[in-house]
Amino acid sequence: MKDHQKTSWDVRTLVFLGALVAMHLVLTRVFVLELGFARISLGSVCTILAGLWFGPAGGAVVGFTADVIGCFMKGYAVNPFITLAAILWGVIPVLFRPLFLKGSRIKKGMWLCAGVTLASVISSLGLTTVGLVLFNGFNFFAIMPARIIQFCVMTVVYCVITNLLFFSPATNVIQGLQGHKMHSNP
Repeated sequence: MKDHQKTSWDVRTLVFLGALVAMHLVLTRVFVLELGFARISLGSVCTILAGLWFGPAGGAVVGFTADVIGCFMKGYAVNPFITLAAILWGVIPVLFRPLFLKGSRIKKGMWLCAGVTLASVISSLGLTTVGLVLFNGFNFFAIMPARIIQFCVMTVVYCVITNLLFFSPATNVIQGLQGHKMHSNP
């Protein structure tokens, strides 16, 4: 896939997207700390990387697919707000790509963190909280303090892990398999 605007994916891209969905499911549904109104997991990193590596459509597909399959795995009903949040984890950080492909490594990392932080604000604090309140009956004022703490801690974790993985040889390998380079390394 030479252009992120391309509408069809080759088999290799589909395999990578499927692997990212599987990793997301393991990190979100198996290796997870469930607190009822908060979930401590690393699955969103897979969705973010899918978007960064395969474009916003790839990120959206991984987020959507992982959320829907995860709901079936755990016996939950699909919550449209939480599903939209999962999709946006793969779309929003990509919007910052033009800013973090140029400049020093520190500047690139800061712009990538800005994209991840915006995704976290909209997805975790916004849409997921709304979904929990409207569909699961949680009291907004009762859960928001813990969700803010979760947001602060997990956003830092997501930024660190995403930076380590995106600015690693893995990105060059994936982009090389796609036939182009994103110039992600300093």
